[in-house]
Amino acid sequence: MKKACYIGGQWVETGAYAPLYAPYSGEVIAEIAQADRNTVERAISAAQEAAPVMRSMPAYQRAAILEKISGLLNERLEEAAKIIAQEAGKPIKTARGEVIRTIQTYKFAAEEAKRIYGETLPLDAAIGGEGRLAYTVREPLGVIGAITPFNFPMNLVAHKVGPAIAAGNTVVLKPASQTPLSAFFLAELAEQAGLPAGALNIVTGSGGTVGDLLVTDPRVKAITFTGSPAVGINIRNRAGLKRVTLELGSNSAVIVDRDANLDDVIPRCIFGAFAYSGQVCISVQRIYVAAELYDTFVERFVAETRRLRGGDPLSEEADYSAMISPKETERVLEWIEEARQRGARVECGGETDGRVLQPTVLTGVPADAKISCQEVFGPIVLINPVESVAEAIALVNDSRYGLQAGLYTNNLSLALQAADALHVGGVMINDIPTFRVDHMPYGGVKESGMGREGVKYAIEEMTELKLVVVKR
Repeated sequence: MKKACYIGGQWVETGAYAPLYAPYSGEVIAEIAQADRNTVERAISAAQEAAPVMRSMPAYQRAAILEKISGLLNERLEEAAKIIAQEAGKPIKTARGEVIRTIQTYKFAAEEAKRIYGETLPLDAAIGGEGRLAYTVREPLGVIGAITPFNFPMNLVAHKVGPAIAAGNTVVLKPASQTPLSAFFLAELAEQAGLPAGALNIVTGSGGTVGDLLVTDPRVKAITFTGSPAVGINIRNRAGLKRVTLELGSNSAVIVDRDANLDDVIPRCIFGAFAYSGQVCISVQRIYVAAELYDTFVERFVAETRRLRGGDPLSEEADYSAMISPKETERVLEWIEEARQRGARVECGGETDGRVLQPTVLTGVPADAKISCQEVFGPIVLINPVESVAEAIALVNDSRYGLQAGLYTNNLSLALQAADALHVGGVMINDIPTFRVDHMPYGGVKESGMGREGVKYAIEEMTELKLVVVKR
């Protein structure tokens, strides 16, 4: 199966194609177009030509198109889930959950298209401002360059495409090299929903070619990127005066206070640590447990982890499957070995079964080991004891990252203190940092990024504020 780029409402062949391998089986599942410079230029031109059409389209029409995309995706939910399972190696149960969220994200975008408000300003609050009417409006920026990762190939695309279309922009989308099929599937739905030609363009290929041109071309007015801090910082440094939204790395932590109910905490933490083999931006990577609960917590956590089942992502029985590539699996195994040599104990996992890395629990990990202070993006969690919540907060904050954090406690005063003290973009009280619904503001501090997603908040990033003053 050969898949071409989607530009200006047409499928455009390229001179070169590359094989796409399934993470679990290693089999070739498609041949994917590799865009050259001319192909990317053509996509940006198509988006530029469609920009006036989208800008002048009434909000109710933009909303109707997004509603239609949501409805079409709902009709083809199982097909969409199988695409994700095949190309991303995401267990089919988890893939269905992603598609359900994607349906909601486009629905939220449809609703927010009708709620892009301005405000009136009382200019007579200033001397010399009397006799004037002033109001603000939000206008689309124009062409948005969207660069997305492999781990949520439908929903993280929706978090960029949905708000962009809702606000009246056009999009050039570069999906992750491992997950282009989800993006091509979206192109079919968008065309069927009546999105004008050129409003959505999908260009596959190397980040060096496609991403570089999107970042540097002056016709692209904003870049919205989800990926690694190194790439994100490079984009920020080269984007000039473009608007830039960056969703970058994390090593999210959970704090478990001495009064927490472990029957609630442990299943949630296992889900947060091992869902999609930990390849989630807000995956639970570190757990700090009050010392008096620690031994019980570790024993029960390991026992529950051993019950998880690995296998083919298309199997209904699989809780986890292969990581995105053997290279990533090898890297994670090296990090586990580094921690082991530094005195950490492997309580379970730490080995592969075929291409599948087993869920791994580590204890006694030093704070400066890679698994503790960098983003592992794999099925690994460390559990360490703490004497107090204050000590745990200091450990959570001692990180380059600050996306989300969780705290389990029944002490309201302590919870509110922690909410103030944790240097992260989102604090989840009595839940894991992996919690996200698609209309909430989502983003981090430090090397976790800048700007916020969540449809309403992304629309603010993708629009320009204009002031109008009328002298009576």
